[in-house]
Amino acid sequence: MTATAFRLAVIGLVSVGLASCSTARRLWPFGGDGQPEAVAAAGERVSIIEFEQQLTPSSDLAGRDFFLPGPTPVSSWAVPGGNLEQSVEHVNAAPAFQVGWRRDIGAGTGGRRQVTSPPVADNGRLFAIDGEADVVAVDAATGAIAWRTNIKPTEEREPGAGLFGTGIGFRGSAGEVTGGFGGGVAAAGGRLFVVSGYRQVLALDAATGAIQWRQSVESPIHGAPTVAGNRLYAIDVDNQLLAFDVATGEQAWSYQAIAEPARFLRASSPAVTGDTIIAPFSSGEVIAVRAANGQPLWQQVLSQASRTNALSEIRDIAGRPVINRQTVYAVSHSGVMSALDLRTGQPKWSLPVAGVNAPLAAGDAVYIVSKSGELTVANRENGGVYWTRDLNEGRVRQEGGFLGFFDRTVRPIWSGPILASNRLILVNSDGVAVALDPKTGAQQSEIRLGAPAYIAPMAYNGVLYVLLDNGQLVSIQ
Repeated sequence: MTATAFRLAVIGLVSVGLASCSTARRLWPFGGDGQPEAVAAAGERVSIIEFEQQLTPSSDLAGRDFFLPGPTPVSSWAVPGGNLEQSVEHVNAAPAFQVGWRRDIGAGTGGRRQVTSPPVADNGRLFAIDGEADVVAVDAATGAIAWRTNIKPTEEREPGAGLFGTGIGFRGSAGEVTGGFGGGVAAAGGRLFVVSGYRQVLALDAATGAIQWRQSVESPIHGAPTVAGNRLYAIDVDNQLLAFDVATGEQAWSYQAIAEPARFLRASSPAVTGDTIIAPFSSGEVIAVRAANGQPLWQQVLSQASRTNALSEIRDIAGRPVINRQTVYAVSHSGVMSALDLRTGQPKWSLPVAGVNAPLAAGDAVYIVSKSGELTVANRENGGVYWTRDLNEGRVRQEGGFLGFFDRTVRPIWSGPILASNRLILVNSDGVAVALDPKTGAQQSEIRLGAPAYIAPMAYNGVLYVLLDNGQLVSIQ
């Protein structure tokens, strides 16, 4: 079987599970509203939550308080997770929790376009990628666009490249490649580093947007890069961890994990501490390697031994792994959330949670949002559950159908959380941002954003920013 045929077969299998529940449709990388409804072998609908286990609070922790650190100012958010460990505990931001401004920064999701890249911020500016592969610099105070640079390659693609081949894109007129998606940005040393679904890595001048160097790679890159010291680290769709020299763009080394083409559109980034890189893969692997040469240190697979349907077979770790106090926290879509020892990789504890968001470790607690919309707060030392809350309570609805038949259940998709000014903030696919009490989970307030939000908020200079699916950037003061 050829590589292309294999990918088609796997993607076809996975799409059966994904199409069966509308909450998964936006995470499927090839989009479209015409996906067929799937049925299980016995003729029953395949539910997105069938393979998730219900978590219950620990009797030992019932009613117990837990420590959370106070909010601290954030003057740089240079990578999607805020810092190299992808772990910012509590930020001083958005104390009023109200919209400051809204700005259209470019094309939103539609057709072959996808807005997936988390924005970053440094030196008074926000940087993001819109749905047409425009890298945009935005004044953080006003939302005014400082510059815009399109990073689409214009050369012809080689024969056989395309949606299911070695690249992801479509060739339009004049040889321009269209339809590539994914990638992301990171800021460091007065430059902006960009990776893309067009199989390229670039360095831009952060002040002007001028391209300083451009490096081609073999496969698309859907997750944002992490820049640490003189190296850029990114993971391509073939599950290769790649290291590049930030001065020249030359590739320094690569590490090949288990190939697994079944994945979600939402993609992760490596976390770095000292000489250790923690890399997540769509195979469900979390691997620690040396930053100097890519040599592996340890490996763990976050996957249930028994999975029940096509959707649960997707083992992708789409949320960023978090390094906090010598522990790595990571969650896979197949239903395992683990706390791993940073030095050895040995699990300290695990919970049966299927998710696509990065965990939030803060003080004595770890917050996790499941695919079904359940928010869980666990003890960082032993994984005991303080409490859980169904974020979709009162938000589930029926849509579509004809005269009451063939309708579908819609559950909002949640992104986050971020802990900001003593509130736990999350956004969802219904275009709502909510503020919860971080100790109890009780909702305190909510904001209508005006469009679906699939990217978690980021913090910078006392403000939260959310990039919406329609290409609009919203500041929350």
